[in-house]
Amino acid sequence: MPQRVVESNGHRWTVSTTGRRTQYGKDEFTVCFTRRGADPAEQRVARYSPLGAKDREGSLAELTDRQLRDLLARSQPAWTTPELGYRR
Repeated sequence: MPQRVVESNGHRWTVSTTGRRTQYGKDEFTVCFTRRGADPAEQRVARYSPLGAKDREGSLAELTDRQLRDLLARSQPAWTTPELGYRR
């Protein structure tokens, strides 16, 4: 699974797609942000609708760093999402 790295507020985040699909098929995808170097690791999740490629990896590759930072800003903690098993 391809990953990207984005920096926001002085922290580096690894960005990847999750394996879980939503009920909307290829209209909506979920990305997972994992803060690098954090102990314990912090994870956040955001959903987005791709404008170009309709496959998860292709749409992640098309997102700019600014778009990824915007997704991170409106993401939700791992413990509130089924994609990451509601784990704290």
